[in-house]
Amino acid sequence: MSIQKTSRSTLVGQVTAQLEHMIESGQWQIGEKIPAEPELMDRFDVSRNTLREGIQALVHVGLLETRQGIGTTVKANSNFALALAKKVQKSNLYETLEVRLGLEREAAQLAAGKRTAEDLQHMEACLELCKEAAQSHELGRFIEADTAFHKSVVKATHNTMFIEMYEHITDALQRSVDEVLRIRNPINYENEIHTNLFQAIQAGDSQLALDSVNHYLEDAKKSLSHLINE
Repeated sequence: MSIQKTSRSTLVGQVTAQLEHMIESGQWQIGEKIPAEPELMDRFDVSRNTLREGIQALVHVGLLETRQGIGTTVKANSNFALALAKKVQKSNLYETLEVRLGLEREAAQLAAGKRTAEDLQHMEACLELCKEAAQSHELGRFIEADTAFHKSVVKATHNTMFIEMYEHITDALQRSVDEVLRIRNPINYENEIHTNLFQAIQAGDSQLALDSVNHYLEDAKKSLSHLINE
């Protein structure tokens, strides 16, 4: 039986595939720094040069990011994420809001039927952070807490594909929230806290949850349209 000699390119491909699997499987989260080179070299039993070529391959496609003084961190967790992120970046804010309208409508209805006690606890905690930020009129903190609340609603759908899709465009969605809130001057923080949506989901009322989402997103679209037309 003939044995084919393992080539350097084959080793690099194997390392690249294993690194990609670790990212896609969630072993390393987005924003997390990957282990140091010596640890990865021992784990994969490869040389430093082979490891670096594998890492560079994923930096090239956008899954990893290397910055001086910081190291190598996870930038995206799948090729699907990259494709979706690029598409979102090319879309304008109005289109992004329309995507939110569709996603959050469905999420609200699903969450109303599938939410658990733990889900409700998480949503309520996010709303409390919204209220605290509103009381101190800290817009940055408020936007961050508001985004966390929407993500908690999506997670309550317990639909992995839905959650993954929403997670991948969170940055763009937060940008749309940011822009819409910043053009409302002065901002009525109380109107931006989604207590009605939370109560509808808590009550298991999918129609009321849908109505709540329609109300706040249609209002956001009107504000953005007004800005665009000025």
